Amino acid sequence: MNQAEKERAAKVGKKLNVKAYIKAEIEAIRAQVGDKKVLLAMSGGVDSSVCAVLLHKAIGKNLMCVFVDHGCMRLNEAKEVKKVFKGKFGINLVQIDAEKRFLDKAKGIVDPELKRKCIGGEFIRVFEEEAKKLGRIEFLGQGTIYPDIIESGVGGHKAVKAHHNVGGLPKDIGFEGLVEPVKYLYKDEVRKVGKALGIPDFMVQRQPFPGPGLAVRCLGELTKEKLDILRQADFIFRDEMAKAKLDRKAQQFFAVMTNVKSVGVKNGARTFGYVIAIRAVSTSQFVKAGIVPLPFAFVTKVAEKIATKVKGVNRVVWDVTPKPPATIEWE
Repeated sequence: MNQAEKERAAKVGKKLNVKAYIKAEIEAIRAQVGDKKVLLAMSGGVDSSVCAVLLHKAIGKNLMCVFVDHGCMRLNEAKEVKKVFKGKFGINLVQIDAEKRFLDKAKGIVDPELKRKCIGGEFIRVFEEEAKKLGRIEFLGQGTIYPDIIESGVGGHKAVKAHHNVGGLPKDIGFEGLVEPVKYLYKDEVRKVGKALGIPDFMVQRQPFPGPGLAVRCLGELTKEKLDILRQADFIFRDEMAKAKLDRKAQQFFAVMTNVKSVGVKNGARTFGYVIAIRAVSTSQFVKAGIVPLPFAFVTKVAEKIATKVKGVNRVVWDVTPKPPATIEWE
């Protein structure tokens, strides 16, 4: 960590002057990058979205955003990313369909840490390949935020899990360096910066989505069948949360494919289907998180809808464990 990074790290947790931060970060990006190019991993989440706009303001056409559909995205996510960033902001954006590649790479892997590192490493390889196609690109941009660093055990912190953009990176990345504009911000601070940059509210307030996507919400080996089931169940839960206006009370809410099967009954016949878990948490900085007290009638409504509408599912459970002792994600 150089002197500039030490000074920035020392400010973590202190009140953020958003306008001053944006100005200073744009200057810092220009000082680091110069007239060279940056390839940004675009996920569509608030962290990478804020990074994209900051980088775009700093270096303009020298920014190339790459959105990789690794087969672990939420329902209709790819279309939304393209519409917002290529359409509204006019940012250079390349979309890559790599579902088969990632699922083949992760085949047989069930350990959560190995799964994260496998996906993180493959992300880098995809970006390196894309960089070669686009011409010489010297820097890799990432939406790393401070809780990612804390949980990955960097800088003396105790490791909780390897984030794909911290502990999950291969050592031999084919770039001159990393550009991480929100590295020393907490999630609530990133949102404030995003709002000040003019990013639409629905994107700024969007709940966090991990880099490995549904891979860390799909326990056991990743398969297209399980991910497709999870996508549908997750959409139903998020849609019902929005309809009931409960999405305003939770900072993160999602469904989980538990990889457990149970006996059920449908149309008078025995079924043997997957168990889906639902989870909704309330937090500001994502280092700790409490449970959102969803109305029981709402929970049973969601459970019944998922179990009857999603083929392959016959049971839904509600995760009510705070962080700690649990993490927000299941893997």
